[in-house]
Amino acid sequence: MFYHIFYPLVKYHSVFNVFQYITFRAIGAFITAALICFIFGPKIIKSLKKHNAIEKISDDLPDSHKKKKGTPTMGGLIIILGLLVSSMLWNNLANPFVLIILLVTFWLAGIGFLDDFLKNIQHIRVGLIERYKLSGQIILAVLIAFALYLGFEETQVFSQINIPFFKNVSFSLGYFFIPFVALYVTFYSNAVNLSDGLDGLAAGCIGFVALGLGVMAYVKGNAVIADYLKIEFIKDAGELAIFSSAIMGTILGFLWFNIKPASVFMGDTGSLSTGGILAMLSILIKEEIFFVIISSIFLVEALSSLVQRYYFKYTRKKTGKGKRIFLCAPLHHHFELKGWSEQKIVVRFWIITMIMTAIGLATLKLR
Repeated sequence: MFYHIFYPLVKYHSVFNVFQYITFRAIGAFITAALICFIFGPKIIKSLKKHNAIEKISDDLPDSHKKKKGTPTMGGLIIILGLLVSSMLWNNLANPFVLIILLVTFWLAGIGFLDDFLKNIQHIRVGLIERYKLSGQIILAVLIAFALYLGFEETQVFSQINIPFFKNVSFSLGYFFIPFVALYVTFYSNAVNLSDGLDGLAAGCIGFVALGLGVMAYVKGNAVIADYLKIEFIKDAGELAIFSSAIMGTILGFLWFNIKPASVFMGDTGSLSTGGILAMLSILIKEEIFFVIISSIFLVEALSSLVQRYYFKYTRKKTGKGKRIFLCAPLHHHFELKGWSEQKIVVRFWIITMIMTAIGLATLKLR
């Protein structure tokens, strides 16, 4: 909005020229998102308490989680509010990538909110039935995959998957790009949801991943830098750096309330939406493998749950008694039962994400 209001005024005074710069608007988006969370966070938490939207602790979780019973959940509303308001103020809303990512945000936040509402307000134990939740995620991803595959210029063929360790090396998925996007977005949407089990764990990792994606979006959206690094230039990608900066700002604001001991939990409203948003950002800048590298914590967390679940089913079918690989899944609960403190797990997962983000960005010089 600010871009559309103030940049045209450059003909009256050169000071308004700053609104064309992505770096200026990215900083503005970061600060705005954080401030919105700081200002409205306490009000949202108070409202969640008033409506009895509180966390129910599963008996399968470690005993240390019992004291978290009664903590407000659905805190993803804080994240979504900060992200959407900041993006709409600072992004170029005519940019097609911005419109796509805003659609993803609204859609997935809506699915997550409905799930949280049914579980925590209506007290329906299962929340939104899993097949309906997955259907909603897949339908969104398929629609966007079709739009990307059919609706953009030939120079931006989205079915090409870049290999980040080599220069000008990629492979084409062709029509398989559409089911790939459906599985990819759905997987990471749920992967972040599974990682949201300890105070600050998912949120901190989201912030570092958003930083990596923001840097990549900026360099690929800048013709001069892209040419210098010998990487693909994508003309609309720069605006996604502003959106990524808004994610970092809103995550910083949310962590103010979510760090141990958490005053509020993210809930599906925040985790389902942010996971899908990050995955879609990587698709729009054509850096899926780069994203797999920097978001390796989410990948490992999701795989640990899948392996545990299907190994238990397999051994129960074979022997009559199910066996487990981990003490508890996802992986962070396994380390809890191994005796690691919650703070140690969270900070170590953050450190791993920082290292993987650095490794991912270092591949820019290998291309």
